[in-house]
Amino acid sequence: MATQPEAPSTSSSTHTASCTYDVFLSFRGKDTRYGFTGHLYSALEKKGIKTFMDNKLDRGEEISRSLLDTIERSKIAIVVFSENFAFSRWCLDELVKILQCKLKQQIVRVVFYKVQPCHVRSQTESFGEALADHEKRFKEHREKTESSASCQQKRSFDQAFGDPESTFRQNMDTLAKWRSSLTEAAGLSGCHYSTGYTSNNHN
Repeated sequence: MATQPEAPSTSSSTHTASCTYDVFLSFRGKDTRYGFTGHLYSALEKKGIKTFMDNKLDRGEEISRSLLDTIERSKIAIVVFSENFAFSRWCLDELVKILQCKLKQQIVRVVFYKVQPCHVRSQTESFGEALADHEKRFKEHREKTESSASCQQKRSFDQAFGDPESTFRQNMDTLAKWRSSLTEAAGLSGCHYSTGYTSNNHN
């Protein structure tokens, strides 16, 4: 007796039905916008694959709600790791969101563009430098806030934005999420691109 093919899970079917884009591209603009990622976007679009590529050159510090929604509404996310990827808080926040969506059946693939997977996994080389820079900025912001305000100013600031120590703890929690997300993503299936050569193997 012939066996019947398995029906897709409810969660998978629901995610696919709610998608606006086939592919979401996450990348560091200064590294690959006009090179690898730009060519990838064009190739996907020519194949009729509806792809989202954020073309805003001037980004703020905080990732926008609309962009987070776009990640949620994409069937597949492709993360292009490059030398300056981790220097961008925006890119790191995208990565955290993408891995959250992976738990909801989103397919995630990674490309290592002229960087070694082990550097992403262990946060060494430029990835280590970037995270150390973020941590330094968080500490400097706390120290500056605590030392520059009078008691009255500090009370007013705390009421409006929360106390500096609480903000610092939140920032350090965010840093830990970035680290764990980089480690997790480095182990996903993907490609290693190095000076025109693409390999499907990475260790």
